[in-house]
Amino acid sequence: MTRLQPGLLAGVIAALLALFLLMPLIAVIPVSFTPSRFLSIPSGELSLRHYRALIENPLWGQGAWLSVRVGVVSAVISTALAAAFAIGIWMLRPRHTGLLMGLALLPMVAPPVVSALTLYFFLVTLSQFNDFIAYDRWAGVVMAHVVMVSPFAVVLISVGLAQIDRRMDLAARSMGAGLGTRVFKVIVPNIRFSLVLSLFLTFVLSWEEIAVTLFITSIEAVTLPRLMWMGLRDNIDPAIAALSVVLIVVVVTVILGRTAWQMRSNKGDRA
Repeated sequence: MTRLQPGLLAGVIAALLALFLLMPLIAVIPVSFTPSRFLSIPSGELSLRHYRALIENPLWGQGAWLSVRVGVVSAVISTALAAAFAIGIWMLRPRHTGLLMGLALLPMVAPPVVSALTLYFFLVTLSQFNDFIAYDRWAGVVMAHVVMVSPFAVVLISVGLAQIDRRMDLAARSMGAGLGTRVFKVIVPNIRFSLVLSLFLTFVLSWEEIAVTLFITSIEAVTLPRLMWMGLRDNIDPAIAALSVVLIVVVVTVILGRTAWQMRSNKGDRA
């Protein structure tokens, strides 16, 4: 089979386009080394003061740890709920499947402001009865994030289930396998990639969630995106640029590591 290779012109255009798209990220790097107290391009003198601020100011570490904790818990809960819902729909095929799927995906299509206001009033009401799943509490943030990211998990897992041959489940059922055996030994192993992808995507979505978080938090549960938003809104802290560079380095490192591992695996398969 003939493989089409891009020409020199196509390669140059693609490189220029990639550079254009990456320019906002590249521009953050020199700003992070500014000695000034405000966002500016350094003129001659470079400083690491804003990187030191990330270490010396405990708020950044606390915000990052809270975002990680909220992201992990939200990802696990939303993936578990989405898997239970999608597998139930797939196995039972109820009459109103379309309506149920529409309700499950509603937070995905609803305007973020509407979702944020709804969750705000709901958590404020819960605050009258408990101090755990409540307004400005990390468990309340988890619940709100689960509501917002679960539809994406439902979509991913439903796509994975659509690729399973239903006859495998029927064969297991005809051989006397119980519901738990059919779910955990027949269905789940065949959608494990969708489950892993769902965990990763929901964690990322929870990590970067800011619209809803602004409505349901105040001073106690300050996630990293909210802390960055406060820095931009109040005093335009250049430490945000330094933090952005750190996050860019982490993402690039993960991507390069995954690429290297994949290339090594491909070479091993050819050998």
